[in-house]
Amino acid sequence: MYRTTFTMKPSLKLWATATAGNGLRPAPMALLPPIPLYRRLLRAHRKHLPHEMRLLGDEYIKAEFRAHRNVDNPVHLIGFLTEWQLYAQKIEGDSWVGDKLDPEKVEKMSDQQMGQLYELMKAIQKRRKDDNEE
Repeated sequence: MYRTTFTMKPSLKLWATATAGNGLRPAPMALLPPIPLYRRLLRAHRKHLPHEMRLLGDEYIKAEFRAHRNVDNPVHLIGFLTEWQLYAQKIEGDSWVGDKLDPEKVEKMSDQQMGQLYELMKAIQKRRKDDNEE
């Protein structure tokens, strides 16, 4: 197995900005760096998901982290890490079962993301249909 270098390297100032509270809202969670977050996600899948869902989820995580390996935009990086960290917390707490997508997040999705979401929906529907036929 080979090791790849991860170049999502935000500055310390960026991390401080991302995790600083403003006194009006509850202090946000501290963001995990990319590699520990990646490992946490795979571990959460291993412990909390059925085998087939784990395979699909692991492939998706790997593809997303590879695609965002060279991100330079600090706002994009913080958003990426924050959303994946929230996802990890949901998986670990089993609060994802029956959860619905946030309409505000759906509105912000790109056409490509909407296409991916549609393909995922179709795969789930096909899987349910196949399971019901058996």
